[in-house]
Amino acid sequence: MIPWLPEERIFPPLDAALTEPNGLLAAGGDLSPERLLAAYRQGIFPWFSAGEPILWWSPNPRMVLIPGEFKLRRSLAKTLRNSSYEVRFDTAFPLVIAACAGVPREGQAGTWITDEMRQAYIDLHRMGYAHSVETWIDGELAGGLYGIAIGKAFYGESMFSLRRDASKIALAHLCEYLKRRGFGIIDCQMETRHLASLGARPISRREFAARLADLCAEGDPPMRWRADAIDACFKVRT
Repeated sequence: MIPWLPEERIFPPLDAALTEPNGLLAAGGDLSPERLLAAYRQGIFPWFSAGEPILWWSPNPRMVLIPGEFKLRRSLAKTLRNSSYEVRFDTAFPLVIAACAGVPREGQAGTWITDEMRQAYIDLHRMGYAHSVETWIDGELAGGLYGIAIGKAFYGESMFSLRRDASKIALAHLCEYLKRRGFGIIDCQMETRHLASLGARPISRREFAARLADLCAEGDPPMRWRADAIDACFKVRT
């Protein structure tokens, strides 16, 4: 059994999460910005399907990517050097989250990004906490990702790709951007072979929570991100 959350923005201790399914911690509550931010600061995220109550998770181990440890494969490096693309930040957040919800995924019959979830993250985007990284090719949105930034921690939520390597291009630029700004971690949530191939690795839930306690406390006020803050639509140096 898992607890039902009270109206107050209080979560059970992380070590109360179930081992099967891995990380299920609590149910109920709401998706208000205040509750979502409180959850992320503790290493908790919502994940549920339409028709289910809101479910809150903190898996062990936790998959993370250190911005400076991104593995740039030879084929992607060639794409970054030679392809005609443009990377933008925060110019099409609603389109990115809609694409993440709508693009079919192997082994999934539907999406966990419900209308309620989409609106919650759009609200966080308007507040300056949620960000999109977008790959544009031939003037069209070809891929990208979105997530939450608190302090010097970035919590990746979802990505999509309509053209080859479009989401990887966005991730490569995100890692470069976060590295330059002193971010210490990208939360990838669940362990997958694909994420591991890009440099992500699992760490214990205890270590993850300890890192967040430091990183979320660092000053980095919510704001819109601008690609030209470090070189407009820069190319990753390879």
